[in-house]
Formats: sequence, structure tokens, C-alpha cells
Amino acid sequence: MSMQTPTSTLTPGLLLAGLSGNWWLILIRGIAALVFGLLALFWPGITLVTLVLLYGAFALVDGVFALGAAIVGRVSATPRWWLAIVGLLGIAAGALTFAWPGITALVLLFFIAGWSIAIGAFQIIGAIQLRKEIDNEWLLILSGALSVLFGLALFFWPGAGAMALIWLIALYAIVFGILIIAFAFRLRRQKARTTA
Repeated sequence: MSMQTPTSTLTPGLLLAGLSGNWWLILIRGIAALVFGLLALFWPGITLVTLVLLYGAFALVDGVFALGAAIVGRVSATPRWWLAIVGLLGIAAGALTFAWPGITALVLLFFIAGWSIAIGAFQIIGAIQLRKEIDNEWLLILSGALSVLFGLALFFWPGAGAMALIWLIALYAIVFGILIIAFAFRLRRQKARTTA
């Protein structure tokens, strides 16, 4: 008698087909991160409340598009639960930020740190699921690892000044955005190969 463990009923290629069919949603996530990072970097006189609202807008847009990518997927058997969770976390982070814009720097710092760790962990999980279907899934793994490391850095060094925090957030968002944009274009090339 053989023991069987519960496994996903995912046929090879369904996750990749679902993601590559909606590559543009992932591209928009990357562009939103890049724009957020550039605004924070080149707007040095930014106030904390403006940073909070800018972060809230980024988290909300990122969450909406991640949730959209999970819902709009064309292949119903594709496990997109991790994208749905990332989307819901982003929407919640954005909504809470707009509900309490007078949030203190330390609470904002821990809030961003928790969000970054959660989103990074789910991106790594998604990349691990993709590793059998696509080469070079390292872009998604690297962006997830970057998010986790960024969140941990914020937890361990909360005493950093507000300007250092703004620069750190800006640089994180720029690198994260570039990695997600590169991953989206990789998915686009994959889609073109499968439809040709």
C-alpha cells in the first residue's frame, strides 16, 4: 500500500499560463513601485504625512493589481491564492494608511516592515511554485527576498532618521519595481512563445 500525500492538482504550465496571460498586471505593479520610489527619492523635502499618503497609494495600487492578477487569471486551476493574499494585504495596508494619516514614524516603520516581510514571503512561495514551469524564476525570488530583508532591516534599526527612512524606502521601491518589471517582461516573452 502506498502512502499518498495531498498534492496540487496543478498540471505543469497552468501557473505560468495564468501569470503570463496577465503579465501586464504584474508590469503595472512594478511601474507603481518604481514611480513611488522615484517620487520619494527626488522629493527630499517630503513630509512624513505626505510619505504616509504616498506609501498608502502605492500599497493600495499594488494590492489592487495583485488581487486583479489573481482574479482575472484565465486558467481556473491555477493556484493564485498567494497573489490574492498579497493583494488583500496591500489593499488593507493602503486603507489603514489613509484611515490614519497622522500615524507616527515608528508605527509607520513597523507597518511598512510587516507588509514588506509578508509580501516578500508570498512572492517567494509563488516563485517556488513557478520553478518547475519557468527558467530564471530568480527575479521573483530576489524581489521577495529583497522585501523580506527590507522589512527585517526596518524592524532591527527603527532608530534611523526620517530622511534615511525615506531614502531606504525609495531605494527599496525602485529596485523592487525594476525586478518586477523585468519579471513581467519575462512573462510576456513566455506568453509570446506559447501563442506562436
